[in-house]
Amino acid sequence: MNFTDTHTHLYSESFDEDQDVMIQRAIDAGVNRFFIPAIDSEYTERMYALEKNYPDHMFLMAGLHPTHVKENYEEELAHVEAQFAARDFYAVGEIGIDLYWDKSTLEIQRDAFKRQIQLAKKYQKPIVIHCREAFDEVFEVLESEKGDDLFGIFHCFSGTKEQAEQAISYNMKLGIGGVATFKNGKIDQFLAEIPLSHIVLETDAPYLSPVPYRGKRNESSYVVLVAEKLATIYQKPLDEIAAITSSNADEVFFTKRA
Repeated sequence: MNFTDTHTHLYSESFDEDQDVMIQRAIDAGVNRFFIPAIDSEYTERMYALEKNYPDHMFLMAGLHPTHVKENYEEELAHVEAQFAARDFYAVGEIGIDLYWDKSTLEIQRDAFKRQIQLAKKYQKPIVIHCREAFDEVFEVLESEKGDDLFGIFHCFSGTKEQAEQAISYNMKLGIGGVATFKNGKIDQFLAEIPLSHIVLETDAPYLSPVPYRGKRNESSYVVLVAEKLATIYQKPLDEIAAITSSNADEVFFTKRA
């Protein structure tokens, strides 16, 4: 079985002591593709190092994370644009709006989100959305940018069934991770009503570990635990979950758009 982790921060300082061992553990578990979202310019070189060390397994994104949209965000957006001008990436991400940590930056978060969506359209790339306590604000921006050239993944989806359907209406797959295994995660109560064709697997490592590792450091091998939960939810064999969700990831990251 081959699994795809569509969202994992393998360059995080959390893995400094055992990065190679942890990555090999994931590969041994059948996770052979890792899509790496950006945070800001400080992590760019660490991402490139990952790609150099694991060229057959690492697929990089470029973008400015909403919690890192600060006073210098114009410089950071210029850095993202310069990277795209210099080389290819698989997505613009992770981008979006986060009102959990800081509501005061909403306007510049919205501006950065919109401009990065437009950058993705320019290069015909998917976007990978971060949304925390900001569904209405994210959907407002998506509504203003909707079209065949808008597509991607709604990372770490944790909303309602109605919000799931709205995200899908904007050509987004739902990134499902550890939250699906939480007793109070709630999404497991309606996921079976969402066709599996709209689902991709992710960990968001080192964050949001699935049960039974909740509260501890997450790692990409745990994407198999998420897949096992989906196998129960959808009443399908694990190998079918692996195959379908990996195919869905292909559709997002490798399909050429007209």
